[in-house]
Amino acid sequence: METETVDLADAPSRWREVVALLRAGTEVVLTKGEKPLARLVPVAPPATVRVPGLHQGVIRISEDFDEPLSEEFWSPPA
Repeated sequence: METETVDLADAPSRWREVVALLRAGTEVVLTKGEKPLARLVPVAPPATVRVPGLHQGVIRISEDFDEPLSEEFWSPPA
């Protein structure tokens, strides 16, 4: 990812440029003089579109899923 540096004092007058850089996938580092203050990164779109119900019936939850666990489970092995 490319990186562009913008001084904080110049940022308000260059805001449209900063947003255009972000839309193009460029990381923008805001600085005050030589000191970096913040990093703006573009938001990545989701990798895939999720479809509800696509794998319906593939996962099964047992009837006793929410029952308390036995004491044997909580006791350390002897």
